[in-house]
Amino acid sequence: MPARFPLAPPVLQRTSVKTLSAAALLLAALLLWPRPADPLPGFPHVFLWAWERPENLEFLDPRATGVAFLARTVCLGGGAVSVRPRLNPLRYPPGTTLMAVVRVEPRDSTLPPVEAASAAIAEAAAIPGVRALQVDFDATLSQRPFYRALLADLRARIPQSTPLSITALTSWCESDTWIAGLPVAEAVPMLFRMGPGERPARTFRPPLCRSSAGVSLDEPLREPPAAARLYIFNPRPWTAATYGAALREVRQWH
Repeated sequence: MPARFPLAPPVLQRTSVKTLSAAALLLAALLLWPRPADPLPGFPHVFLWAWERPENLEFLDPRATGVAFLARTVCLGGGAVSVRPRLNPLRYPPGTTLMAVVRVEPRDSTLPPVEAASAAIAEAAAIPGVRALQVDFDATLSQRPFYRALLADLRARIPQSTPLSITALTSWCESDTWIAGLPVAEAVPMLFRMGPGERPARTFRPPLCRSSAGVSLDEPLREPPAAARLYIFNPRPWTAATYGAALREVRQWH
């Protein structure tokens, strides 16, 4: 049985509340309207992805924008699990909705026991201030049974009050039906960095894929997504200027 790894929480630092910008207030008015059957009720309709680098997000409006930060990377290989924790600081205003993102990276075809991988992922949900957990795993066809079992075990490990989210290849939300019935609140189709045969779409068939979408600042979309909740990726560190640019883009879509 592979050893379980202790929690190594990311370096998080709260900062003082800044004056809310007019653009942020407009974003709240545009995006926080009532939506039926929201899988993440009470959560902001815009999340900034904060990847593995120092990020200072003190400029965001915590009432309208959440932060989905890379909390750890779980590596699977040789039948064992290893964990690479977040090492870079993340600064954010008080009251910010935090979602811990766990990246899963298989190193070879010998996967560990589901329980060992699930335990390593679940520890991220215990980071202080985290309200939701998101798994980022580009599972191949042969890895799908493992991933389904992993999510079922993970859902049982974390509190029922903690929503479980996953990222999704666009092909999972169009031609495939394997994600139907997964024990998650949402599947976020990634409308950027797409592979061969994938294409952006405004709407998707599986209900899990309809509520949210992932976009990137450096890949303009020909057609904006119809999803009510957006996760925005920035290949560079976030600044007040890029945050404002993201809000303007969202304002055009909605």
